[in-house]
Parts: sequence; structure tokens; C-alpha cells
Amino acid sequence: MDKLKIVSQKKSRDTVTRTIRINGVSFDKINELAEEYDLSFNAVINQVIEYGLANLEE
Repeated sequence: MDKLKIVSQKKSRDTVTRTIRINGVSFDKINELAEEYDLSFNAVINQVIEYGLANLEE
């Protein structure tokens, strides 16, 4: 399986607001990635979710 690659993306107008809970370690890692790639926290979260869904074992 290919590794996740974080890339800069245009903002989507098709969004849904939802509250989620994540553990502290994951939160810290996502924050680090967002800062490293100069992206918003949400942009990183969306890329992680899209990657996970695209690579979900059926």
C-alpha cells in the first residue's frame, strides 16, 4: 500500500460541519503535519480520511 502524502489543496465549498473526538497523540501529530506543510488542521484531517477511505480493505 502506498503511504499517505500530504499535499496543498484548494478549499472545497462542499463541506459539512461535525464535531469529532481524537486522542491527544493523534491531535499532536496532525498539528505537526499541518504546520510542516503550511495547511489547516482540517485540510490534513480531510486528506487522512480520504486516504483511509480509498485504501479501506473490503
